[in-house]
Amino acid sequence: MQQARSGQQRKDIRPGLVVDIVLKKDQRTGKRTRGIVREILTNSNFHPHGIKVRLLDGHVGRVQEIIS
Repeated sequence: MQQARSGQQRKDIRPGLVVDIVLKKDQRTGKRTRGIVREILTNSNFHPHGIKVRLLDGHVGRVQEIIS
């Protein structure tokens, strides 16, 4: 069984991965949105709240967990 990876390291994230993100509007509740990464928006190698990505459906948020 593969251990779930957090989305804090840019090197772990690449287009095509299935991830759970938290949208800006959902930061208070922590509600997650699942989707496939289209592009990585964060330039730094590490972000404590998660690397910001854009999903194929256009949603933008910070990666909380990498699913596959």
